[in-house]
Amino acid sequence: MRAEKSLSEVHESVQIPEKKNFWKTLFAFIGPAYLVSVGYMDPGNWATDIAGGSKFGYQLIWVLLMSNLMALLLQSLSARLGIVKGWDLAQASRQQYPKWANVSLYVFAEIAIAACDLAEIIGMAIGLQLLFDLPLVYGVLITALDTFLLLFLLNKGIRKMEAFILVLVAVIGVSFVAEMLIVKPSMAEVATGFVPTGLSHTALYIAIGIIGATVMPHNLYLHSALVQTRKFPKDEKGLARAIKFNFIDSVVALNLAFFVNAAILILAGTAFYRLGYHEVSDIKDAHILLKNIFGDLAPALFAIALIAAGQSSTITGTLAGQIVMEGYLNLRISPWLRRLLTRLVAIIPALFTILFVGENKLGDLLVLSQVVLSMQLGFAVIPLIHFTSSKKLMAKFAIGNTLKILAWLSAIIIVSLNVKLVIEEIQSFFIYLENGFWWLKLLVLLAAAFAAVLLIFICVEPFLHPYTAEKNGVPHGKAISFTEVEKPQYRHIALTVDFSANDESTIQHALSMGGKQARYLLIHAVESAGALRMGEEILDNETRHDLLNLKAYQNRLVEMGYEVSIELGFGKSARAITDIINKNEIDLVVMAAHGHTGIKDFIFGSTVDKVRHAVRPAVFIVKSSS
Repeated sequence: MRAEKSLSEVHESVQIPEKKNFWKTLFAFIGPAYLVSVGYMDPGNWATDIAGGSKFGYQLIWVLLMSNLMALLLQSLSARLGIVKGWDLAQASRQQYPKWANVSLYVFAEIAIAACDLAEIIGMAIGLQLLFDLPLVYGVLITALDTFLLLFLLNKGIRKMEAFILVLVAVIGVSFVAEMLIVKPSMAEVATGFVPTGLSHTALYIAIGIIGATVMPHNLYLHSALVQTRKFPKDEKGLARAIKFNFIDSVVALNLAFFVNAAILILAGTAFYRLGYHEVSDIKDAHILLKNIFGDLAPALFAIALIAAGQSSTITGTLAGQIVMEGYLNLRISPWLRRLLTRLVAIIPALFTILFVGENKLGDLLVLSQVVLSMQLGFAVIPLIHFTSSKKLMAKFAIGNTLKILAWLSAIIIVSLNVKLVIEEIQSFFIYLENGFWWLKLLVLLAAAFAAVLLIFICVEPFLHPYTAEKNGVPHGKAISFTEVEKPQYRHIALTVDFSANDESTIQHALSMGGKQARYLLIHAVESAGALRMGEEILDNETRHDLLNLKAYQNRLVEMGYEVSIELGFGKSARAITDIINKNEIDLVVMAAHGHTGIKDFIFGSTVDKVRHAVRPAVFIVKSSS
């Protein structure tokens, strides 16, 4: 059985033209890499770029370029997996690894996404403060609202979302073009930064941070899913064409990301390094210095770009969260709930830091988020290389020896540098704790040891047990076989009434299913203020009136030859109805839907939905007549 489609709500929603017009075809394929590229220019990258530029001028531009080439290679592999196999990276991992490993990989991926979201929250909040003088606490809380923005964009379709992200990317790009015109760097000096040079200990540390912040693990999950939003022929020629055009998309989008990161580093090198400000690493400090040196326009553009980077990155981070949850666990929950949970996990530490530690520690929190990202990177890169190298999975589209060597070399560089970074951060953390908190130190060491074991396992397991057959990939089981369908016999049917025009349809459907052989239970919930407070003890006018109505229905049905009993519930309708049904031996429940959805469900409540999840018998829903 084929795996459940990744991002199923927009899967193959963009039709690729059959005519081989290069530009029309390219335009149809363009989009996924731009959504991915925003992860390479998110606020988490800004701190490392600013630190590198202010401390070493243009010396580390070649590190940025190397990181970008690694990213291009890995993202092209991610796109290849999604195009050829129709799996995202999380789904592919579920096919290869045992359950314990997949659950562990899922937890690491979720932690990485939360860490990335944390960086984006802080970046957006700082941007709002710099531009509008808004307190950071309010800025952090405002970022929760983009939950609804994401849902709105998804409902409009993937092309609308891509267009929105492209506008934000354009805002970032234009802002930095303007910044370059203001600061006027020496292009001859900038060019020297593309020549690789030896790195001192401090420069190596910042270089590790640049690489760790550039290659984002959640982007590898994201890209393998986004390429599946295009509908194209799945024959050999169609797959080859899709790989080619998605590679072009990746080259253009990631080069734009490289321009933004290089522009930040060049900005820091020109504005700070050349003027003797060598210790600038905080985004807010950079903004203040820009204002002191160049006036109001440069820092305003800087803040606008920061907000755009944070907003665009947080949208794509949420999509990645949906992909890893559905891919690793076969678990699907409401998109708004998934978004809200992800956002809360990031908002809580940001608010805690601001309220109890101080705003000046947000920079440290930003660095910590990048270290957490670094820890997860190997868990995405290594499986990706395994899958795209496998001829059993990819057939003739498996990568060749040259790409394998380059991919494994990139993985070794990335993982080893990030392991070094993590070790140094753990050592610094232990020094900070001094002689206390032994339990916390032990916990950190155990977590690091488990991560190391898991990393070794995912590296060697595909060599020991190569992929052989596809596992069931959907959240439910296989279709069952059954004999001739027989009409079910209902002995005791419960039906809810609200004394509206809906009751006639509800009663008719119930009677048609049970006939005169079944018994019927008429239920009505009293939701008056008194009923909510006093329950069954209430004897107000509404309760007496409802009881008379129920008896009128009962008497009429008894006259028609049906066996009918009645019962009133008190308080919230869903709870009251559920309690009555569960205490009686009911075979079937018949209810009328009220016909409202979305925001009206939130305001008025969704009784039918709550009841059907809380009762044992089947629930038959009658469409409202209103």
